[in-house]
Amino acid sequence: MLPINTFVIVGPESTGKTTLCKALAKHYNTIWIPEYARTYLEQKSKPYDYDDVIHIAQKQITLETEILLDINSYLFIDTDLIVTKIWLLHVYKYCPAWIDEYLKTAYRKAYLITYFDLPWENDPLRENPHLRKYLFNQYINEIESLKIPYHIVKGLKNNRVQNAIEYIDSLKML
Repeated sequence: MLPINTFVIVGPESTGKTTLCKALAKHYNTIWIPEYARTYLEQKSKPYDYDDVIHIAQKQITLETEILLDINSYLFIDTDLIVTKIWLLHVYKYCPAWIDEYLKTAYRKAYLITYFDLPWENDPLRENPHLRKYLFNQYINEIESLKIPYHIVKGLKNNRVQNAIEYIDSLKML
């Protein structure tokens, strides 16, 4: 069972998701789940295909469900199947129904969506500096369709982290 305070950080490429996950886990003295896609693709010697994306999605679910923490703890997840779904639809024009089913049942306290106000940083796995606004809007649409709370995280460096912390702490009051 995932902790009651499970937050997923999603956003376009090069918007500080991993940096934010690390900082939030440190602040709340807990762990975070890295983006499995990065780990997998860094080890792959050829371009990825549809089957690779499906493998990534399945492994991401496994990583999430293997985490056992105290119910009052926090867990931060660096991307989840929303990113996979949007990417499958964008590139392959198809997303299997089981991904939608998982997204409907996976517990999330809230999503933190990283805004594309950070400068683009080149990386061998990053492909689409021109799609950041488009993908950002797709993530919002998908999260809203799931009726899960979300917060847009903006700002540079410590301001970005503080923006996320203030939102997370505000949820304690609800």
